[in-house]
This record gives sequence, structure tokens and C-alpha cells, in this order.
Amino acid sequence: MKKYRDHYFCKAKAENYPARSVYKLQELDKKFGLFKKGMKVLDLGAAPGSWSLYAAKKVAPEGQVLAVDIKETDTVFPPTVSFMREDVFSPSAELAEALEKLGPFDVVMSDMAPATTGIKMTDQARSLDLALAAYESALANLAPGGSLVVKIFMGPDTGNLLEPMRKSFASVKTLKPKSSRAESKETFYVGVAYKGRQPSQ
Repeated sequence: MKKYRDHYFCKAKAENYPARSVYKLQELDKKFGLFKKGMKVLDLGAAPGSWSLYAAKKVAPEGQVLAVDIKETDTVFPPTVSFMREDVFSPSAELAEALEKLGPFDVVMSDMAPATTGIKMTDQARSLDLALAAYESALANLAPGGSLVVKIFMGPDTGNLLEPMRKSFASVKTLKPKSSRAESKETFYVGVAYKGRQPSQ
């Protein structure tokens, strides 16, 4: 397992990505065709920045990525990426203005995970809370026809996210990327073809 993990770690360093998580997004993109040139992308929980860097390459040169995280990062981004140290779920006036200016977005993506406690049910519940918050952000910021990519730790309550996503998107796919660690409970839900905010939402 360690050898497998080191492969992605070393590959990320060699390709100038700050984290191995980039290969999860790469696999999701290959599977579902998430990105096209000129798209606008909102990256929730973006630090250290691998997903934003990958998305920026895929949507260049006209596309834009708004990357948001409560943590700072020293990653050097290209001009097409705007990084803001903010809480997207309690946006400041500055972030709200950026969301309004750049949005609506073609893709909203979240690789967010809670600080794990080692207690399975607690970690799963916290992951669900983050995933639901990302879903709510997608409802507010996605353009009709857009896509949502969201990470969640699998558990008994994941239907609380899957069911509303199925109402909001034409289809919802699931994938655990090969680059995810074997022991990880993470998987990704991908909502395709956002229907737009419904009257009941």
C-alpha cells in the first residue's frame, strides 16, 4: 500500500502539483468529461491548490477558476486562478462580490474533508455536513447545465445528499478513484446537467 501511495505522491511532485489529490480529479474528468475550454469553475476547500491548477489547465486560456479555502496556501497560481482565503459558507462582502462577478459557474467542485477523529460515525457525519454545504453552494452558484463534484465519506446517511442531488441534476454518478487510498471511505458524487434552482429549494 505504501508503494502505491508513494507512486502518486512522487508523480504529483514531478508534475508540480502540491498534492496527490490531483489524480482523483483527473480520473473524474476522464470519466465524466467535466471541463472544457472557457469554463468557469468554483473550487471549494481549494488548498493546497492541486484541483484548481488542474482545472485551470483544462479551461485555459479563456476560462477562470475561483478557489476558496479557510486555509492559506503558498501555491503559485496562474492568472486564471483567483485564490481567496475565505469561508465560502459564510461569505464576506468581498467573496460575495467575487461570486457574483464570476458566476454563475459551469463546475462547482469540493474535495473538502473534515479533520478526522478516528471515530467512524463522527467522521462520516462531519463529511456529510461539508458535502451538503457544498451542494447548497452549488444550488446558488451553478449555471443551468453545470456539474457538481463533491467528496463524501460513505456511511448510512449518504442518502441525505444523494436524494436531493438526484432532484437537482439530470443524473448523478459515483466513483471512487483508483488514486484514492484503499483504506479510505471517500467516494465522489458527480451531478451532471444541473436543472436550475427549483421553486421548493
